[in-house]
Amino acid sequence: MNALPRRRGRGARLPRRSLMIGAGLFPIVIAGCGTGVAERTVATGDEDLLEAHGFADADARAIIDQLEALPVAERPQDLIASVTPVSLQLQDEVGREAELPLPEGLFYLSVAPYLETTHECAFHSLTTCRGELSNREITVRAVDSSSGETLEDGTRTTHDNGFLGLWLPRGITVELTCTVEDVTGTASIDTQAEDALTCLTSLQLT
Repeated sequence: MNALPRRRGRGARLPRRSLMIGAGLFPIVIAGCGTGVAERTVATGDEDLLEAHGFADADARAIIDQLEALPVAERPQDLIASVTPVSLQLQDEVGREAELPLPEGLFYLSVAPYLETTHECAFHSLTTCRGELSNREITVRAVDSSSGETLEDGTRTTHDNGFLGLWLPRGITVELTCTVEDVTGTASIDTQAEDALTCLTSLQLT
């Protein structure tokens, strides 16, 4: 199956975010693909880190969407950006840290459907995680298991890193189905638990 052309270019100006300044955040390790358990923390951060990477006026959703969409070659090599069930955690090569809360009532899941190759992951790393199917058209259907409401139903294109991002309601269980041509995979997604996965790499298409 042939890969689709890459979509290059950066997004528009990012919306403002709420941030309190402080130190000593991050109860989990945020290197590579995280496998720890998230804990709720007060949003804190280093303004210099945010300004250095062009995020001075951005909230968590805007930063996540921008980094997820970047071509792999343009992703910052000096920044770790990890998504937990409750926040976006940033750390740069000089040790500066920032943490921004996710939007109220929303949960972010990054999905990398695969055919043959995958990796274990719990908390998605926006700058280092890689999936097998980059720049591929995938039919995505997400349904609230309790209400039957369709949350997503259509064709999406994975980003250059092989992932596609879904903003889902918090506090529900979602039945997710991904299809590429004649192969399909399904998964049940929890968006309530504080250790819920934000990086789904176990959805194999068969």
